[in-house]
Amino acid sequence: MNLLKLRSLIENFFIEDIGEQDITTDLIFSEDTDGEIVFLAKEDGVFCGEEIIRTGFQLLNNQITSRVFVKDGESIEIGQQLAVVSGKIADLLKGERVVLNLVQRMSGIATLTQKTVTTLNSDHTKICDTRKTTPGLRMLEKYAVRCGGGFNHRFGLYDGVMIKDNHISFAGSIANAVDAVRKKAGHMVKIEVETETAAQVVEAVNAGADVIMFDNRTPAEIKEFIQLVPSTIITEASGGIQLSNIADYRDTGVQYISLGFLTHSYKALDISVRVLVNKEEE
Repeated sequence: MNLLKLRSLIENFFIEDIGEQDITTDLIFSEDTDGEIVFLAKEDGVFCGEEIIRTGFQLLNNQITSRVFVKDGESIEIGQQLAVVSGKIADLLKGERVVLNLVQRMSGIATLTQKTVTTLNSDHTKICDTRKTTPGLRMLEKYAVRCGGGFNHRFGLYDGVMIKDNHISFAGSIANAVDAVRKKAGHMVKIEVETETAAQVVEAVNAGADVIMFDNRTPAEIKEFIQLVPSTIITEASGGIQLSNIADYRDTGVQYISLGFLTHSYKALDISVRVLVNKEEE
């Protein structure tokens, strides 16, 4: 994860939330009062957000200390202490919601990804994400997918050629689209082509595609189409695949299954922030 970009993202999130001031906190607490808060898991899952906690509170006050007890990608249990953050009460209260929102969402994605990988239960096929991410959160959501045991597809339109149905329609054919890219792109750029029929698969193979995606195809269709693809070409399946039916694709032979629901239909993991009470003061 790019820490410079992370700092910039969280700064903007704080500006959105705090604005000019935290009226409630500023009216109740003086600037020199110290305290501690604890992040607690309220359900089982996969944790993701170490650097969110550390970086987030440090941006508000570099004197804040954060002790994170779990690493990204580790399983957590209900009731488990995940982190303790110590510093000025005013800063802790101003930062807790933004930090917690991000940790909950990233942990939710990591948890769903791990469940998907486990449900597929394949040594051959890898789970990966898509560009169906929350605007502004793509880096964080794709990082969470990796923490859950998944892989990343392209990060944006800039880092990989993916010729989809509309590209093909405008270009006139798969061959035309691939040829146009080959004439202009460098040798480091891979070309993926989305296909829906056996004829399109053959055309993509003959055009020299590096990756062929079987779009919205059934497991039976994929097993048929994949016989048309040489072993030197990477295969991918996408579309219509959910957690409820992903096990049906286990034996199709594809190398990747890309899933939009990992980052657009996840449930945030239930995590709370509580004031950590010093037992000696009770």
